[in-house]
Amino acid sequence: MLTAIAIAVDGLGFAAWLFLSSVGLTLIYGVMRILNIAHGGFYALGAYSSAWAIGLYLQTGSTVAFTYLLIPLSAIAVGIIAGLLIERGVLRFMYGRDEVLMVLVTYAIFLILEDVTKIIWGTESLVAYQPAYYLGNIDIAGIPYTVYKFALIGLAIACAAVLWWGLNRTRTGKLLLVVIEDREISSALGINVTLFFTVTFIIGATLGALGGAVTAPQISVVPGIGAEIIVMAFAVIVIGGMGSIGGAIIGALFVGFARAISVHLYPAAELFSIYLVMAAVLAVKPYGLFALSERRKI
Repeated sequence: MLTAIAIAVDGLGFAAWLFLSSVGLTLIYGVMRILNIAHGGFYALGAYSSAWAIGLYLQTGSTVAFTYLLIPLSAIAVGIIAGLLIERGVLRFMYGRDEVLMVLVTYAIFLILEDVTKIIWGTESLVAYQPAYYLGNIDIAGIPYTVYKFALIGLAIACAAVLWWGLNRTRTGKLLLVVIEDREISSALGINVTLFFTVTFIIGATLGALGGAVTAPQISVVPGIGAEIIVMAFAVIVIGGMGSIGGAIIGALFVGFARAISVHLYPAAELFSIYLVMAAVLAVKPYGLFALSERRKI
């Protein structure tokens, strides 16, 4: 029973983190049909900016409570600036090109962002653990967990709810669904497809940065974390179906619980278990569980 509780809590916590870190990737693919490898760079920028802002603020001797506002603010600032510069400066010239070419372009951008983080923050690790422990711990069946872990679960649920509401209950969201369905018809109907692309990319970049920002208090922020997350995020959206927000939720739950089960029952298979789940799903559903349907134009 104790092991089952530990698996449930750890699985939910890891799934929440995975969803926050990967939903921006699937959002951009769903709207723009771009497999954005640069997503890992946004994640790293968010983690570095959050850790830096927290460290700089706490040097003043102020209360830790305000850092919970600094975390999303740093992610929003990084997402808007980096997302706007990359979409307007590079990607808008590449629309309509082959998807493989777009992967290469975004991979090049990812490498550039990796160097940007080193230029700005250096190669030394940044540690900003205070927000993760300021809220204290909670015991579940005698196992202590940080309250921050449950805060991330709540944030992931809130983020999923806002995205669902925005896409399905607002006029802008419905117009976006039209753009997803057919770009050419949307443009003919007077919808500003270019604006939707720009805003979508900024939102996706901000979500990627938010995933890194909320992770920073739990890890040592070091060069290379962007490469680690892009592999995990790719596994999540492939399992759920590329471009599907609901699929990202299910994919994160699959990967989260697969990892938790392996960690508690057979630690040596931790990494292998994630790709075993992905292979098993793709063997049955080659395009993922909830892949968006593609219309063929005649």
